[in-house]
Amino acid sequence: MKVLKFGGKSLSNGEGINKVISIIESKVNQGEEIAVVVSARGNATDELEAILGISAKNGDYKTPFESFKKEQNGEYKDIDLSAEFEVLDKLFEGVSLIGDYSNKIKDQILSQGELLSAKLLTFILIKKGIKANFTDSRALIKTDSKFGDAQPLEQVSKKNVIHYFKENSDTVNIITGFIGSNSNNDTTTLGRNGSNYTASLIANYLDAEELQNYTHVDGIYTANPELVPDAKKIDRLSFNEANEIANFGATILHAKTIIPLLEKNIPLRVLNTFNHENQGTLITSKSNKEGIKTLSVLENVSLVNLEGRGLLGKTGVDARIFRVMGDNDISVSIISQGSSERGIGLVVNADQATKAMIELEKEFENDFYSKDVNKISITDDVSVISIIGQDLSTFHKPYTALIKNKIVPILFNNTVTGKNVSLVVKKSQLHKALNVIHGEIFGVSKKINIAIFGHGLVGGTLINQILESAPAIEKRKDIKLNVFAIANSKNLLLNKNGVSPNWKNEIQTNGFSYTIDDVIAFANENHLENLIAIDNTASASFVENYVPLAEGSFDLISSNKVANTLSYKFYKDLRKVLAENQKNYLYETNVGAGLPLIDTIKLLHLSGENITKIKGVFSGTLSYLFNNFSAKDVPFSEILKEAIDNGYTEPDPREDLCGNDVGRKLLILARELDLQNEFEEINIQNLIPEHLREGNVADFLNKLKEFDPIYNKIKAEQEPNHVLRYIGELSGDLQNDKGNLEVKLVSVPSDTALGGLKGSDSFFEIYTESYGDRPIVIQGAGAGSAVTARGVFGDILRLSEKG
Repeated sequence: MKVLKFGGKSLSNGEGINKVISIIESKVNQGEEIAVVVSARGNATDELEAILGISAKNGDYKTPFESFKKEQNGEYKDIDLSAEFEVLDKLFEGVSLIGDYSNKIKDQILSQGELLSAKLLTFILIKKGIKANFTDSRALIKTDSKFGDAQPLEQVSKKNVIHYFKENSDTVNIITGFIGSNSNNDTTTLGRNGSNYTASLIANYLDAEELQNYTHVDGIYTANPELVPDAKKIDRLSFNEANEIANFGATILHAKTIIPLLEKNIPLRVLNTFNHENQGTLITSKSNKEGIKTLSVLENVSLVNLEGRGLLGKTGVDARIFRVMGDNDISVSIISQGSSERGIGLVVNADQATKAMIELEKEFENDFYSKDVNKISITDDVSVISIIGQDLSTFHKPYTALIKNKIVPILFNNTVTGKNVSLVVKKSQLHKALNVIHGEIFGVSKKINIAIFGHGLVGGTLINQILESAPAIEKRKDIKLNVFAIANSKNLLLNKNGVSPNWKNEIQTNGFSYTIDDVIAFANENHLENLIAIDNTASASFVENYVPLAEGSFDLISSNKVANTLSYKFYKDLRKVLAENQKNYLYETNVGAGLPLIDTIKLLHLSGENITKIKGVFSGTLSYLFNNFSAKDVPFSEILKEAIDNGYTEPDPREDLCGNDVGRKLLILARELDLQNEFEEINIQNLIPEHLREGNVADFLNKLKEFDPIYNKIKAEQEPNHVLRYIGELSGDLQNDKGNLEVKLVSVPSDTALGGLKGSDSFFEIYTESYGDRPIVIQGAGAGSAVTARGVFGDILRLSEKG
């Protein structure tokens, strides 16, 4: 025989009840011997409890009760449920008159949910031509008199069940879950998860072949799919693992449900009523593999803390705590203490926390006077995450990921076997914490949530690169890149599941004005983990957002040079905030676009290598100008106009020609070497004749020929076989606080590496003590939106693969 158990959602009106009937019909037609245990339909138990509460306050209970009756009848108008409704009506009326009720009355009321459910299902099956028998489990499961959480009396209950099934062996018995009766035949209920408990008891007493628990999900998952969208179904579990999951809050399972099955080694299969072709999760005495199985959650709990220096090394403290908890019937989920014993934390049900604190204060009254205990307090709004199967040897991975996401567990402990770890976190951080841990330990793609500010040439190219490459990166690296925010100076587009390739139109139609707090709040409200903010603007004001972003748990990436070239104080203060919040800031594209320049200098510097000089061509635009001017016999203005027409310069070319951009890039490299130079200290040779530096762009563009006499003269006065290059150079004693920073036009031999530069390439020479006069040379495309965007993309992947 197989025992089938159907939950409340499975038995709801419409698709639910129709699926249940179809499953039972199919099994009967296939000749399977089955018994069926049912919960109350839909939310019947909660509704009955709510109506009871209204009655006790002398409120209008009749209106919700009429709705309840209508819902329970559903579309089956010809079924007679008047007996159960009459019982309820009388009970509600009595409670309303008295203004109170006992647990005994409450059990009588709640039991009607299961009775109505079993009666309706039996009625429908009989109408379908299936021989079915309504079975009131109060006649079978005999219990003690602890109303609300009664314990079955095993011997008499087992005898009753075996006898009843012998008498009714040629029918499908539809059994009420959750309810029983005491020796006086008063109705009792079996407490939380009571219907599942009924099913496992019936399976045990009848030596069933299998218990099939039909729910609204496909089985047991690595985490609650409602909280963790990436959760995966587990195909097999052992009873021990299931028991651990049950102990730590899995709603489908409960420890008391597992034990009767374990005693007889009866497999439990968790199935989906709405997808019954799925094989579900099979729980047996054997598991198919070692390793982490699932994340379970305990909610509605509080943390009770005992603090005191006198707890250090004092024996018997734990025993006293447990005695107090036991005497007051307070269940402790977790107890944990530091090695110093100065602090002990207990996790208890939220509704028992105040009682626990009061009783502990009584127990430790003398210890307060002697100052051994100085404080007993409650921390509300916490949740417990248990990682079932987590070995302490690899626990550093999820723990580090939590810290990186600014989630600091309040308390953690592990079981004696060392195979399960539990963490207490703030309730507000539960959703995010679950996703962070799950992404770290279950081999699913690690989700990286990205906000991109600025979608001009570089930003727009980057967004498209990410959207095009994301599927391949997820397949290759198990990293899921999710662009959830795109913003320009005016509008913000948000989508927690990621923007579409049509983002340009969407930001125009769906974008809205914003502050940076809107982005941070959206990430928090949607529990987004592994956050990265990317600044692709050229804005001096946007860098003011870096601090709130870092404090809001965002790592930072920037192609915008401003933040690294403001005052040295701002530079250091930003890094202090980043360190305090354990956030990273990458900006490889600040100097060499897509070239690996900053990383190389960082690595050399961190390794202790003494860098003595850095020089090179820092501007792709100016590289193009002087490479072509040196190679061709044409006026400087003609080359400059060509560069302007091809879009190589800024809209106002003076921004390139003044040399400030090269100066900023040079300053960034200097600060990577811990030099404290300010921008004002850089000696910059401005390439623009003084009389052309002011005025509007149009006037300037009409006067380009005025460059020619100046630069023709400079070119003509060079030594033979020399070419012009506009370089940045960092020199001096770089072990001091400041170096010499120069930006200048120089003439170099054409047969040198610098002299042989072509096109618009950037070129850098890094001189070190170890390498002597043979510099490390980095050369390549140092400008262009595609190259810069690809460099930013590289920074994204670097951050994604960290920790």
